[in-house]
Amino acid sequence: MVVTRFAPSPTGYLHIGGLRTALFSYLWARKNNGKFVLRIEDTDKKRNSQEATQAILKAFEWLGLEADGEITYQSQRDAIYAKYIQQLLDEGKAYKCYMTKEELDALREEQMANKERAKYDGRYRNFDGTPPEGVAPVIRIKAPLNGEIVVHDGIKGDVVFQAEDILDDFIIARSDGSPTYNFVVAIDDALMGINEVIRGDDHLSNTPKQIVVYKALGFDIPKFYHVPMIHNQQGKKLSKRDGATDVMAYKEMGYLPEALLNFLVRLGWSHGDQEIFSMEEMIALFDPKDINKSASIYNTEKLDWLNAHYIKNTSNDTLAEMLIEFGVVLTSHDKKEILLDALKERAKTLKELAELTQEIITTPSEYDAKALKKALKGNAKEVLKNFATKLQSATELHLPSDYHHIMEQVIEEMEIGFGKIGQPLRVALLGKLGGPSLDVVMAVIGKEETLLRVKNLLESDI
Repeated sequence: MVVTRFAPSPTGYLHIGGLRTALFSYLWARKNNGKFVLRIEDTDKKRNSQEATQAILKAFEWLGLEADGEITYQSQRDAIYAKYIQQLLDEGKAYKCYMTKEELDALREEQMANKERAKYDGRYRNFDGTPPEGVAPVIRIKAPLNGEIVVHDGIKGDVVFQAEDILDDFIIARSDGSPTYNFVVAIDDALMGINEVIRGDDHLSNTPKQIVVYKALGFDIPKFYHVPMIHNQQGKKLSKRDGATDVMAYKEMGYLPEALLNFLVRLGWSHGDQEIFSMEEMIALFDPKDINKSASIYNTEKLDWLNAHYIKNTSNDTLAEMLIEFGVVLTSHDKKEILLDALKERAKTLKELAELTQEIITTPSEYDAKALKKALKGNAKEVLKNFATKLQSATELHLPSDYHHIMEQVIEEMEIGFGKIGQPLRVALLGKLGGPSLDVVMAVIGKEETLLRVKNLLESDI
């Protein structure tokens, strides 16, 4: 059975790169009817944040990425780590190192002066003398001094590391007894049955150390897939400005979870030329061996295009519920269908949809100066007065076509082009030029509100 995991550290927000590896891990587990495990790596007590942990869980809930089983917290597993540290000490595979910080600094300076790679020199590796007084030791694992460590990677192929170049006897427990990252990751992955690890390739350099821990404890080594990074349009590391922000910020900006997941699955993975993927299709088609070997490029326009697609294909009832979070209440509006059918063709985000909706249902408090100047030329006011008179006496006004018919009457009677009524009426209704069809706007706001807005413009001090 395939068992994957996502293991964030709650020292900050869940960003877009982390979410992508979580999605890949989730899809691969689901495709194979396996397990997807969520583990919170909260051993760094100084930097951990309960708010960050809650933000990660909220993001998973919003996106519908449900983990299997209980969430594991590393901070609750100290006894387990201590047990395996003692096992390695008892078996002679780890040892106590009494090197002081001053000694370590002096060694580093000497190595730098000799243009050597900075590394621990193993001085306590086979120490059997009397420990120095007043020094709380760290625990170091006995790493191989030579030979190769091969990472069998499903994306990059076999990656070969020379032990003497990349390893020294690295610390597995600090002087206060707390275990280190590479040690606890290997322990947890082994004990939780994680047999396929999908993660960013910034972790590739950690993998040889973790393999040393696996081998020392006799654990099976999982299959690794190290996913290339997401870059901005300039080919550089993604920054907050480019989109590497809190995943929940995408919700606040008005992106739908389906769109964000669809966008992420295409960052580094593809299936022919297909762009739109349902969750069912992602699960059926995804395979981590098909992930690109090169970095992917973050493209905001692609995300907006996908989001617009999902908005257009979302029911109006669902959109109305979503818009409540953006301060727009349409759930009981009698013209909800007409309004949303028109506006969801124009909006890229829910936030934009909310703004477009507010522009229609809110009476203008001011008018765009350039729009006024352009719209109120010639006999524009006479046209508006004629329109208002005909609208006042009209009955059975329900559909956009009912309002359009009145506009056509004015055009025919006054022998004018559509622009002669369209521009001044648009400014009266919306306070600006541009926007959805006027007949839709009027059908949504109704006869009385339409007359009020025309009256306001005619009586304004222009």
